[in-house]
This record gives sequence, structure tokens and C-alpha cells, in this order.
Amino acid sequence: MSLQTLHPEQVDETRMQAYSTFGPMLIQALAQKLGHCQGMRELDKLEQSLVRLVEETDVAAPHADAMKEFAVELVVSTLRNVREHPDAKHDLEEIDERRTEGRSEDPDTLEEQLQSGLEDSFPASDPPAVVSTAITGGAKDIVGTDEVLRRKKEARRKQSETAG
Repeated sequence: MSLQTLHPEQVDETRMQAYSTFGPMLIQALAQKLGHCQGMRELDKLEQSLVRLVEETDVAAPHADAMKEFAVELVVSTLRNVREHPDAKHDLEEIDERRTEGRSEDPDTLEEQLQSGLEDSFPASDPPAVVSTAITGGAKDIVGTDEVLRRKKEARRKQSETAG
């Protein structure tokens, strides 16, 4: 049955049925698109804006307050479903909120800090290995990680002194 074949008395009723059937689906699809493209922060703004719109709208109907409550319920439940949808784009953490105060951004310093932290965790996580050699002759100078890091740091310092 098309719009042209409707009896004039059925037009308004059919319109309301269409709105109540397709309105929530359209809101959901639009909100999902926004959530996928813009992220959760924009969905939060959208929810606040829509709730404010519903609350501030003057409705001349016998059950206006109940209608507003249902409309707010529709907005909140729709956006909750969008947030829980697997395609929703979740916002990245703000870097400023994650960074430790005074933390270096220099990759060499970060690597050195990582190595130092790893060294501090040994031998608790791994037992020390026992190594023996059958090679005769003088003892070989074995250099540990601390010494390697110290030598690298010293070489960088000397290099920066000669460059500066």
C-alpha cells in the first residue's frame, strides 16, 4: 500500500507508525556512524545535546512529560548500544595524562632505562647460568651489561664534547 492509496484519515496514523518504527533505527545508524568516525567523546556530546533538546522542547500533548521521559530513554539506550558496538571507535588516552612527570622522550635514554630495569629484575626471574670453557690460556675480560652501558654513555659524552 503506497501513500497515494491511503485513506486521508489513515495518513497521520501511518506517519506516526513510520516515525516510531524507523526513527529509532535511523538514530541508531547515525549514532553508530558518528561513533565509528569520531569516537566516544563525540557520542557523549551528542547524548548531552539530544537530552537537552528533549528536555527544553515545549510539547502540547496530554502526556508531554511521559513522552519526554520515553524520548530520553530512547537516546540513552541507543547511544549505550552504539558505545558497546564492536565498530565503535574508542578514544585514545591523552598522552599528557599517561606520561610520568620528567620522563625522557630520548630513545637512547629510554633504552638505557629499560636495560637498567631489566637488570634490576635479575636474577630473581632467571637463575644465573654457569659457564665454563675448555680453552686454555689467559682469562678473557668478560664485560657485563652495566659496563657496556657505561662505555656507551661515556662514548656519547665524548662525542658530544668533540662535536660541541
